[in-house]
Amino acid sequence: MKYGMVMKNAGGFDPAEELALVNSYSRRELSIDEVYLFSVILCDNDVDRDYERFTLASLKTLEKLFVGKTGIIDHNPTAKNQKARVISCRVEAVPGEKTAIGDDLYRLTARAYIRRTEGNAELIEAIEAGIVKEVSVGCSIGHTYCSICGREMHAPSCEHVKGRTYDGNLCYGELCDPKDAYEFSFVAVPAQRAAGVIKSVCKENCSMDIKKMLEGDSLSLEGEGMAALREYIKSLTADAEGIAAYREELVKRLTDGFKEKGIAVGYRTAKSVTDKLSIGEIRALIEAVGDSDREKAAPQLCRTEKSSGAGNTEFRI
Repeated sequence: MKYGMVMKNAGGFDPAEELALVNSYSRRELSIDEVYLFSVILCDNDVDRDYERFTLASLKTLEKLFVGKTGIIDHNPTAKNQKARVISCRVEAVPGEKTAIGDDLYRLTARAYIRRTEGNAELIEAIEAGIVKEVSVGCSIGHTYCSICGREMHAPSCEHVKGRTYDGNLCYGELCDPKDAYEFSFVAVPAQRAAGVIKSVCKENCSMDIKKMLEGDSLSLEGEGMAALREYIKSLTADAEGIAAYREELVKRLTDGFKEKGIAVGYRTAKSVTDKLSIGEIRALIEAVGDSDREKAAPQLCRTEKSSGAGNTEFRI
C-alpha cells in the first residue's frame, strides 16, 4: 500500500532518545511535555488498490529518505498545513503475514511528533480517538516495472494492464528506485490519485513516444504502438477522474468556509461559480474566505546548525 495508518504505540521507545531527535529539528530545546509522539505505518510491500507495490529494496531506500520529512494535511504542501515531523524510520517484518503474491510482509514504520499547542489539540485528540488514522505518502519513484514481463510499464514494449491476470498471474507495477520522499499526509480516503501517493513514475518516456507517433501528416498505429496509446489514454482518464473528485472536495471546503463566515451560499451555487475557475483559482478563493479545515497556525520547524544534517535542503518539496 502507498497509504498507511497511525498505530497504537507498543512501547519500547526511549523518551530521552526520542526527545533528542525532536530537538535536532527544533530551534529551542523542547521538553517531553511539549510534544506528542506517535507511530505511523507509512507503506508496505503488498499490492495496493492501484495494483502497485514497493519492493523491499525500495522500502529500505525510503527508510532513509523519510527521516526528517514533514507530516501535512491532504497533500496540501503549505506552511500552515505542516503538523508533524518524522524523527526516525525503519523497515520491519510483520511476523506470520504474507502479501497478496505470497511474499513475507514488510512495512515502513516511522516515529513522528506533533507540537502540543492549542491549534494542534484537535488533531491530537482525533488521533487519540482513532478518527484521524489514515495516512498517504508522497514520494518520487524512478521506475515502475511490469510484474509479468519485467519491462517499464506504460512503455510501448509492455502490453500488460495492471489488475488483469495473465496465465494465472496478477499484473501489477513494482515501484523501484525511489528518488526522493516528500511528505506523509493525514487523509480521509487514502491511495486515490487526487489525494493519495504523489509519485513520478517516468511517464515522460511514454508520452514522448506517443508524440513521435502523432508527428507528420498521417497516423498509423498498430501492435505495441496502439497498446501504448490505449494505456496512456486510460492513465489520462484516471487522472481526470481524480482531478474531478478533488474539485468536488474543494467546492465543499469553499461552502463550509462561507458558512463559517455566516454567508448562505449553497453547494450548487458554489459549484456553478467554481466550474468556470481553475483549481488554483478555487484554492485562492478558499484562502481568501478562510478554509474551515485549516488550523489558524502551525509550527514552522527546521533543522538548525546544531544538527548533523547539511542544512534544510532535505525538506525541499
